[in-house]
Amino acid sequence: MPDNSSTPITVAHGDGIGPEIMAATLHVLKEAGARLDIETIEIGEKVYLGGVSTGIAPESWDSLRRTKVFLKAPITTPQGGGYKSLNVTVRKTLGLYANVRPCVSYHPFVRTKHPVMDIVIVRENEEDLYAGIEHRQTDQVYQCLKLISRPGCEKIVRYAFEYARRNNRKKVTCFTKDNIMKLTDGLFHKVFDEIATEYKDIENEHWIVDIGAAKMADTPEAFDVIVMPNLYGDILSDVAAQIAGSVGLAGSANIGETCTMFEAIHGSAPRRAGQNVANPSGLLHGAILMLVHIGQSDIAEKVHNAWLKTIEDGLHTYDIFKEGVSSEKVGTKEFADAVVARLGQGPTKLKVVKYGREDAGDLETGATKVSARAAAKKETVGVDVFLHWSGGTPEQLGEKLKAMNGDGLKLAMISNRGLAVWPGGVPETFCTDHWRCRFMSEQDGGAISHKQIISLLQRVADAGFDFIKTENLCTFDGQQGFSAGQGQ
Repeated sequence: MPDNSSTPITVAHGDGIGPEIMAATLHVLKEAGARLDIETIEIGEKVYLGGVSTGIAPESWDSLRRTKVFLKAPITTPQGGGYKSLNVTVRKTLGLYANVRPCVSYHPFVRTKHPVMDIVIVRENEEDLYAGIEHRQTDQVYQCLKLISRPGCEKIVRYAFEYARRNNRKKVTCFTKDNIMKLTDGLFHKVFDEIATEYKDIENEHWIVDIGAAKMADTPEAFDVIVMPNLYGDILSDVAAQIAGSVGLAGSANIGETCTMFEAIHGSAPRRAGQNVANPSGLLHGAILMLVHIGQSDIAEKVHNAWLKTIEDGLHTYDIFKEGVSSEKVGTKEFADAVVARLGQGPTKLKVVKYGREDAGDLETGATKVSARAAAKKETVGVDVFLHWSGGTPEQLGEKLKAMNGDGLKLAMISNRGLAVWPGGVPETFCTDHWRCRFMSEQDGGAISHKQIISLLQRVADAGFDFIKTENLCTFDGQQGFSAGQGQ
């Protein structure tokens, strides 16, 4: 028997088309009998312009911590510097490590080149380049740090396999670029291979992300569940939603150990605001994912099948309307009313959706197991010193820096934008004013101390060089924990 108690949720109506599509979504949920106790908070543009750089007021966090379920409409981030992404802030603050985006085609009622597409993209949601750690280091060069952690990899990969098992999916595919980023993406791939051995009932495979993306765009039916680091998942989930039919149809779940957030994957579309034309389907699909999560699968099933029946009957908003296929172009409110009118009905050509009781439960918390690992023996064997320098050629820089040798350290390599340019560089290589200067222990593989690094930096500074930062070069249980220079 379904649980008839109401579930507290936090709702934000957002900016642009947000208030319209949220009103439409809540109307459908209410009429379907969703058992919800709604708390409303304000986020987005007004909060930003009111002086809160995160776009969410401190008191709103109290509601999110209390309900632990957030249904969020899209927001507008004001132009200009100083404003942080609200989505990233909420995801990281609440530990929403998994972003889940089903991408399904609705052929022949929604135009698509892929009539049998049905994939789920599981995107790591907290780290990678979305750590947002960026610096301008020289006149010419900026950097963004890509951070990948083993616990982060383990949580998202295990979640993907648990999701596949719980939803009767047959295969999990991993996309990375570990042929280039051998340490960061290499770790993601390595963890995927390790965890895959625990799921003998589920097929697994790995693709390099560029050819994998091409294959997904051409033959999405070759995939089932795809798990990816943050940036690739962000980009390719939008691509997948668009080639399925429209970004406007897709919703997403952001899953954490204690809190969750549900939303459409599209933005606030301020040019369409206030015109009663926006498609509420993306947010409605996010709400359906929410209903499943909170144990109201009966209502999720009723809403989803009514939505499918509405699409099948050809009542379409402008973004998916097509002469000869659609029967009527409807507005935001009218589309929601059409879904309400079909509650209790289901499609006859599209596949009827069924949510079993097993779809709800502790999948989210059960998927966060992180393996206990003994700390590795870590030894520092060298240091990369990054310089802002525009005083000549790599050869000239090398000659100057060789004078810094001593105290157990020697210059081993200079690179520019990752390419080794000293010793043995070629004159055709273009160099910027940003140089990585690698000093290693004079004893091959020997350890060095922090005092030796500090002494080296003092010599570099005394010679008039502007060092920007350092990166210690370490081994872990004897394995090298840093990349070689390209071409080295």
